Amino acid sequence: MKRRVYIAYTGGTIGMIKMQEGYAPAPGYLEQQMATMPELASDIMPDYEIHDYDPLLDSSNMTPDDWLKIAQDIAAHYDNYDGIIVLHGTDTMAYTASALSFMLEGLHKPVILTGSQIPLCEVRSDARENLITVMIIAAQYAVPEVCLYFGHQLLRGCRSTKVNADGFDAFASPNFPPLGTVGIDIEMNWDLVLPPPDRKKTLAVQALSESMVGTLRLFPGIPARVVSNVLQPPLKGLVLEAFGVGNGPTKNQEFIVALREATDRGVVIVDCSQCLKGTVNLEGYETGSALAKAGVISGFDMTTEAALAKMFYLFSRNVPVDMVKRLLQTNLRGELTPPA
Repeated sequence: MKRRVYIAYTGGTIGMIKMQEGYAPAPGYLEQQMATMPELASDIMPDYEIHDYDPLLDSSNMTPDDWLKIAQDIAAHYDNYDGIIVLHGTDTMAYTASALSFMLEGLHKPVILTGSQIPLCEVRSDARENLITVMIIAAQYAVPEVCLYFGHQLLRGCRSTKVNADGFDAFASPNFPPLGTVGIDIEMNWDLVLPPPDRKKTLAVQALSESMVGTLRLFPGIPARVVSNVLQPPLKGLVLEAFGVGNGPTKNQEFIVALREATDRGVVIVDCSQCLKGTVNLEGYETGSALAKAGVISGFDMTTEAALAKMFYLFSRNVPVDMVKRLLQTNLRGELTPPA
């Protein structure tokens, strides 16, 4: 029996048409374009069903409600297909990939996000290669993870981040190797792929509640009152993008006091590095240990996207704050490297 994949087109550049005002998504247009691709008629290609979302969204407009819509769509079609493909705009693709990694529990089949920098309708486009390769991987490679494919690399979804606004190599996984690389052959690094869950475990979707979480990027001279204002109720959790290995301006005592007051009243603050590569170490420098003493916890080598999505997920489970802190520092979906 020929393999089958389900394609959820949420919006984004890959299916856009050129209008007088510029590129815009149009319902049904992507399916029309794919119907003209002779490659998709090859015996090695799977059968596919494509579903346009209504409305089609620019990914800059994505919200956690849309993540839930995508997760529920995946669950509704999961049993009838060998793999799931989510076509998505590139701007927030890494956020959606990270969120789905946590929301989809008991995953046995590949769920792969991709898109393009140039629409499929254009002669010189990265969309054709991305689409064909993802369809093959989703149908033939039993990767029980949420992945992101771009620039000839299959990345773990919750390790990915957008690094290039103009190039075809738009995404990277700075702190974890690709799960697969694509050249003449598709070469999988199977030793890096997460083991599938117990076969008795069926796919479940963890809905996201309206959790008040956010991010704050430190900069030299950041006023303590700005930090204090961000940390005010109803905020529950904050991803603090700190310097280097997790350092902050600890000579500014008002800054430290603002952090301490927030963590004392139950706000969870997780420290992630502004650097693309490397891991947070709050014990390496005085400027890091002072943050730890103020109640800030390490995000190790998580991306900001993964840390934020993980906060949404954990607060939605309605577990105690102490458990949220513990699980934020626990490797759940391959999103972080635990300290040695």
